[in-house]
Amino acid sequence: MESYIRFADKVSAWFGKAFAWLILVMTFGVGYEVFVRYLLRDPTSWAFDVSYMMYGTLFMMAGAYTLSRDGHVRGDFVYRLLKPKTQATIELVLYFIFFFPGIIALILAGWKYAARSWRFTEVSVMSPANVPIFQFKTVIIIAGILLLIQGIAEVFRCVICMRTGAWPKHTEEDVEELEDVLLREHEKEVLKHSSEAIDIVKPLERDDKTGGRRDD
Repeated sequence: MESYIRFADKVSAWFGKAFAWLILVMTFGVGYEVFVRYLLRDPTSWAFDVSYMMYGTLFMMAGAYTLSRDGHVRGDFVYRLLKPKTQATIELVLYFIFFFPGIIALILAGWKYAARSWRFTEVSVMSPANVPIFQFKTVIIIAGILLLIQGIAEVFRCVICMRTGAWPKHTEEDVEELEDVLLREHEKEVLKHSSEAIDIVKPLERDDKTGGRRDD
């Protein structure tokens, strides 16, 4: 199981990081459109198509990568209070009830959707440029397959956690949220100066003459 988890994590990471470069393509397309539209008064007929196709492809292909890094949104205000074994049991059940049926439906529906689009060599109707979009419909199938592969790895993670009582750690090094890095550095500083972190407050002395308090 651990070897499969490592394999799935590497596959998801490769696709996620490879398609992350679409951000540059999307940025260039939008930036160029702004330049020619407002400075040259000559807007393009393809920039809108490029922007939503690049964003959609990036969003779909990053799904498995995000799942492998446990980065999807979770309402964990109760979940995080549970023991790891209980968390793993809940996740295992939910994967089979919701995740796998949804992903299989996505792959099957995406196959029909993409096949019809390829058959008619579909083009975009959002602009007069007639930008071909049939090839991007294939992304639905690929993203679904990647999510299925990674979903099996997450099930294996749940099984390991149920056996050992602890979630298996990610072996692949990856980017981190800046707030996590700053929090870890702050914790190191607190531990480093823990012996000096006790505030000693000198008690106020009472002035016998005035009956009030005075500070030295």
